[in-house]
Amino acid sequence: MKIAIGCDPNAQKAKEEIIRYIRDKGYGEVTDFGSEDPIYANVTVQVANAVAAKEYDRGILICGTGIGVSIAANKVRGAFAALISDVYSAQRARLSNDANIACMGAFTTGSKVRELLVDAFLSNDFVPGCSSQPKVNAYVKYDQNR
Repeated sequence: MKIAIGCDPNAQKAKEEIIRYIRDKGYGEVTDFGSEDPIYANVTVQVANAVAAKEYDRGILICGTGIGVSIAANKVRGAFAALISDVYSAQRARLSNDANIACMGAFTTGSKVRELLVDAFLSNDFVPGCSSQPKVNAYVKYDQNR
């Protein structure tokens, strides 16, 4: 799996911990899109564009709360970013919603929780034909027509 990751300067430490965790767990190849730009929308859009273009299988974005990066990422056509803060939501982001980008907060989740979120997001896949398929089809259609 190819994973794109980026953050704002406030989340640099959290991003480094996640990169190390992903590599240690063997989830795949991680590309760091940076964290120096205080305007998190800039790195967010780079990650979202790369994931939407299918250059990467998944993306992970981190800012103080995860809210800003999730809003910015969802402005990119083909990017489906989910703000995750608990394991169940991280699982459902993939299983029911086919999210391709996980967003989380460096200030709102601790390092162990972030590891659990990464596990849940990267180890689950969307189930085609599931009861959520019509809902996913609808928002994919809206996304393509905007």
